[in-house]
Amino acid sequence: MARRKEAHGGGHGWFVTFADLMGLLVSFFVMLVAFSTQDQAKLQVVAGSMRDAFGVQDKVRYSGVIEVLGLPTRPKLKNAAHIDPSEASSTPSPNEHNHQRTYGARFKKDRAFSLAAASLRQALQDMPDITEASKHIMFEQTKDGLNIEIVDQDGRPMFAAGSAAPLPRTRRLIMALAPRLKAMPFRIKIVGHTASTKIPPLPGHGPWGLSAGRADAVRQILEAQGVPDGHIYEVAGKADTQPLFPDNPYMSPNRRVTITLMKEAPPLPPDLSP
Repeated sequence: MARRKEAHGGGHGWFVTFADLMGLLVSFFVMLVAFSTQDQAKLQVVAGSMRDAFGVQDKVRYSGVIEVLGLPTRPKLKNAAHIDPSEASSTPSPNEHNHQRTYGARFKKDRAFSLAAASLRQALQDMPDITEASKHIMFEQTKDGLNIEIVDQDGRPMFAAGSAAPLPRTRRLIMALAPRLKAMPFRIKIVGHTASTKIPPLPGHGPWGLSAGRADAVRQILEAQGVPDGHIYEVAGKADTQPLFPDNPYMSPNRRVTITLMKEAPPLPPDLSP
């Protein structure tokens, strides 16, 4: 009776690994081919969806909060406007020329605000005697314009406690900014803010009147330094309704006065007909 010959194992195990590698390579090249022919409309939708999900935007570049010593930074993005997914592509199709012209004008305006912020920073740097006080200044470019925040710090207020009277260093700081603000073509909005407090306010010294009074005190200093009355767009007090740090409305930097260089559309001639 013949003996059955037993098969030896091994010898072809490498073939399985090689086949897997070839399968992965084929899949990789198929993916490359698929991406080489892009559907522009679908790509815009995908890019817009990603931008909406992650909060990334390249249409308008905001300068954000300038971090300086002694000032905390906001933990989350502020004034992040929604961008329609159909406008996600940076390569517009021919029927988007009007939108591109609008974007170009918007970019020019944003550049003007960036130059304005640089000019105001330079004005503060040119006065060494207010170097310490200039740490209370924050610049932020938003959809409404350029915000110049004059904020309190722990133990270093910019206004007397419970009063609308600015301290001497605050007055010198505003006087240093006034000549540059006077030379700029933007209208100015001044808004006062207070921080939340658990202590009841004194009679006649409520947060609404206090915030409005501080904003008006800043206006008076600017006008005394030659800023025309026609440059003033609005003076208002918001009390503690718009904290700079919503997660902690009791923080000192929530007590501030915001000077905003307004972003406005150019005025139209009265005799213009559509």
